Amino acid sequence: MNEAQTKHDLIEPALRDAGWGVVEGSRLVLEFPITQGRLIGQGRRAKPLMADYVLEYKNRRIGVVEAKKRDVYYTDGVGQAKDYAERLNIRYTFATNGVQIYSIDMEAGTEGDVKRFPTPDELWEMTFPSPIENYKKEIARWRERLFSVPFEDRGGTWQPRYYQNNAISKVLEAIAAKQDRILITLATGTGKTAIAFQIAWKLFHAKWNLKRDASRRPRILFLADRNILADQAFNSFNAFDTIDENIKVRIRPDEIKKRGKVPTNANIFFTIFQTFMTEVQQGHIIPDEDLEYPMAAEDQPGYSKPSFNFGQYPPDFFDLIIIDECHRGGANDESSWRAIMEHFSPAVQLGLTATPKRDVNGDTYEYFGEPVYTYALKEGINDGFLSPFRVREIQTNYDEYTITSDDEIIHGEAEIGDTFTYKDYGRKIIIEQVERFRVKQFLDLINQNHKTLVFCATQVHAAYIRDLINQLSKSTNSNYCHRVTADDGAMGERHLRDFQDNEKNIPTILTTSQKLSTGVDAPEIRNIVLLRPVESMVEFKQIVGRGTRLFDGKDYFTVYDYTRAHKHFKDPAWDGPAEAPDAVDGEPKPPCDICGQKPCACEKAEPEMCAECENAPCVCDTPAKQLVRIKLSNGKALEIDGTVKTMFWDPDGTPISAEEFINRLFGDLPALFKNEEQLRKLWSNPDTRQQLLTELEEKGYTKDQLDDLRQLVRGEDSDLFDVLNYVAYHKDLVPRAERASRAHHKLADYTDAQQEFLDFVLKQYVTNGVYELDNDKLPSLLQLKYRAIQDAKAHLGDLSSIREAFIGFQKNLYNSYSARF
Repeated sequence: MNEAQTKHDLIEPALRDAGWGVVEGSRLVLEFPITQGRLIGQGRRAKPLMADYVLEYKNRRIGVVEAKKRDVYYTDGVGQAKDYAERLNIRYTFATNGVQIYSIDMEAGTEGDVKRFPTPDELWEMTFPSPIENYKKEIARWRERLFSVPFEDRGGTWQPRYYQNNAISKVLEAIAAKQDRILITLATGTGKTAIAFQIAWKLFHAKWNLKRDASRRPRILFLADRNILADQAFNSFNAFDTIDENIKVRIRPDEIKKRGKVPTNANIFFTIFQTFMTEVQQGHIIPDEDLEYPMAAEDQPGYSKPSFNFGQYPPDFFDLIIIDECHRGGANDESSWRAIMEHFSPAVQLGLTATPKRDVNGDTYEYFGEPVYTYALKEGINDGFLSPFRVREIQTNYDEYTITSDDEIIHGEAEIGDTFTYKDYGRKIIIEQVERFRVKQFLDLINQNHKTLVFCATQVHAAYIRDLINQLSKSTNSNYCHRVTADDGAMGERHLRDFQDNEKNIPTILTTSQKLSTGVDAPEIRNIVLLRPVESMVEFKQIVGRGTRLFDGKDYFTVYDYTRAHKHFKDPAWDGPAEAPDAVDGEPKPPCDICGQKPCACEKAEPEMCAECENAPCVCDTPAKQLVRIKLSNGKALEIDGTVKTMFWDPDGTPISAEEFINRLFGDLPALFKNEEQLRKLWSNPDTRQQLLTELEEKGYTKDQLDDLRQLVRGEDSDLFDVLNYVAYHKDLVPRAERASRAHHKLADYTDAQQEFLDFVLKQYVTNGVYELDNDKLPSLLQLKYRAIQDAKAHLGDLSSIREAFIGFQKNLYNSYSARF
């Protein structure tokens, strides 16, 4: 009896007998999808994870069953059962062969045989034991009330991914348990806003509020630090509009000024903290794009207590506050966000962040506590929900430069002997030929039709790089590359919207300095170019996150690193578990000596405007620093060169050296073929060759990594077969041209027309590589040679004979006599 029969005849009847899918409110979900399978190239994915059965009751997933065929030992599926339960945050999981059942309690760590599957009510009681204490009964009532509200599924077209369901469940459980400070940590691109929406949807329909009396629907504030993030969230909550368009409101300073007060007649409010920090009736606010965003762990200026906009709301007005990107200032004692959150301290406050490390945002963790749920970038990539990436480390021989007498100083002031490094480029100095070299180099490396973000040192540097890109690119479109920075205002926002539009391919490249490191949802991004240092791990994760969103036809994105930011990948903090920050020497900051509060709440006088420079405070004595711009002598310009190195990754997402990659490949190859002759036999047939490549990909050796390896061993002109043969058996690399020439002499057995076609195929192979010999390339090769399949058949015969010749001649290509002796 195979597995399908075992399920149908034995396991499902046993589950139904226990009431699953029979008892009201219970569901028996078959073939439950957990992951999508990691992207492995050419539009293909690794095998996704799928649970045989998931047991649902009262809108909760509370059981997993892993099935094996009857004749297999009944605990063979225990490893999978535990893995699935761990991923799905389910306490009880079962392994069975239809005859015997093995039960596992993931929380208690107990396991053993059971005679039957528990009923829905039994499993519910096992998972959520009936409380005895009254306060626990109240918590249990709210938990059931919150989870009884179904997801808003967009008319049946949307279901949460497993980690989204986990995050939503953990937050709702914390709210039910009266936890008032909650943190969830999820990698960029995993849908934090969608999670926030579903939480708000359930709270709204359950009529949860701070009084926990279900007498009214909650008032929820979504607080961000950039207009683009608040706008995206506002639009993502549009399902509420189908109930009543007045449920949502976007709080803007001009509207407050116009009405003379803050809006109160709504349930879900969206704003940025700069709006809340605007003084009442003033209505003027610095655009959020013009602000520098410090990390939560950095000291901020204190705030006095004039009547800020947020002060118009009573402290208990909001029941829930959702703080987006909360690591960027939300929890720091001296930050403006902290002033807002202190005012609304009665509210439940939910922090959303993509940065789990506490060495740079320790105050966030101190304020919110441990995350109730974490989903890392590495997990998202391995599960297939995020795009993988590769890194090109690029260094030039001019990454450090000392000015000499033959250099022409075009702008600014510099002395002979002044030394600058790559960290200064674009910030303190622009060396024209170096910048031109870097731009030309990365334009040559990328597909110039793919959307690309270029991070520059300053806004001036971003303008300079934009101009070079437009001068050196192949595109003739005047809008090919634009700068999007604070100085570009509304025009920059328009360019950004066009860039984000998947239906538009212009602009193709954007240059920026700080602005686009977060808040840019552009799934098409295939390249990220770093022309400025990124010292902060938090910012580095955000920048990398710009490329992780999935898009049709996008197998990966590439980071081109000119500033050695790739060191972050090798830092133990990269995508690791949250760790406590190092202890800081000395006592914490005491309350203010004058007002006795922390942070200080003393009135602070506004700086007076200077009559000379018309600035407040005066800047007369602090003239702006000039950016040095120099032109090298012709001889030096000709010397500029750069090296490009590829960073390799193991299947766990850990960066490894090229040597480690080759050694690991050498160790894995014997499991795929026993000797050189078997490798040759596998490679000579398109079907078995593809199967071998798939097995390599599933072990973590993607097509792109193998292509990178081919360049590393100087086998660019060789077949991938020769690279594998070189790694496994230390055989010499054979150029494709030589291999094709030897195979050409073995075509005498074919008709003249077939020889002509196979000669054409060999030329394509020499030019483009082994993938030209894949089965699915045959139709395009025929069309390329004969313009139409029918014309090809007129020359070569029916398709079966064409395919037979196409496959058969490949044996000659890889026979030992076609290689160099």
